[in-house]
Amino acid sequence: MLDRFTYYPCKASAGELMRKLFGALLIALIVCAIGTTMVVAMEDVRVAGSTTVLPLAEGGAEVFNAEQSDYRVTVTGGGTGVGMKNIAEGNSEIAMASREVTDEEREKFGDKFQENLIGYDGIVIAVSREIYDAGVTSLSKEQVEEIYAGEIDNWEELDGPDEEILVIGREQGSGTRDTFNEEIMGDKSAETPGVSTVAGSNAEIKTALTGSDQAIGYLGYSYVQDDSVGTISLDGILPTEETIKDGSYELARELYFYTYDEATAGAQSFIDFMLGSKGRDVATEYGFIPL
Repeated sequence: MLDRFTYYPCKASAGELMRKLFGALLIALIVCAIGTTMVVAMEDVRVAGSTTVLPLAEGGAEVFNAEQSDYRVTVTGGGTGVGMKNIAEGNSEIAMASREVTDEEREKFGDKFQENLIGYDGIVIAVSREIYDAGVTSLSKEQVEEIYAGEIDNWEELDGPDEEILVIGREQGSGTRDTFNEEIMGDKSAETPGVSTVAGSNAEIKTALTGSDQAIGYLGYSYVQDDSVGTISLDGILPTEETIKDGSYELARELYFYTYDEATAGAQSFIDFMLGSKGRDVATEYGFIPL
């Protein structure tokens, strides 16, 4: 039976086989190296700061990252003060800010902050839904000041229920707190002895408002779009896109992206994106007022 099979000797020498194997291995290593180089070449753009601007930057980063492969934007909060410190110390490329850089920050870190206006927002005075539904829907600036000064401590004094007012404020370094203090209390560094709970972010303020039936707090306009809290009319004017943009609502404010010295290519690319049509669409989608 064996004589029916034809045998073909291997024509390739052992040395030739080794050369082919080495060539294949070399090609695989080159392909792997190219892939690694492409990953390394993607520049990280770190964004940190204001929790008011946070949803806008996160929404923008999601779209921006999906549309290009040169840069990867990551976004974290921490407050405006943290953002300014981070870019000055080289820990971030962009600071999100709900206020302008302060003289104190310029003195501490140097005068190289570069400002980019990216949209508008309003600080909303909000109350627990139960208080709003009980009839407290409008307050004057003077009444809000008296609440935060501890001079009004029961909702009954404001034609509401006989309930103690739970007053929620923001932590130091918050751009929202600075603007609120300046516009309502008369001084950015004003004391607010009426505050019983201090929150670290807009999201925490909203959680505290929805978790209580007797609270008042202040937070960014984008955080009150779902009607889970009662939005207060301030001196007879409700915060809306129109009243915020035209300035008739007194707690309207501008939102910024700051860089320190000249922006990196990645940071500038993201800023340009946020100022473009797609960035403006993101602002509208997330409850902000675009430029």
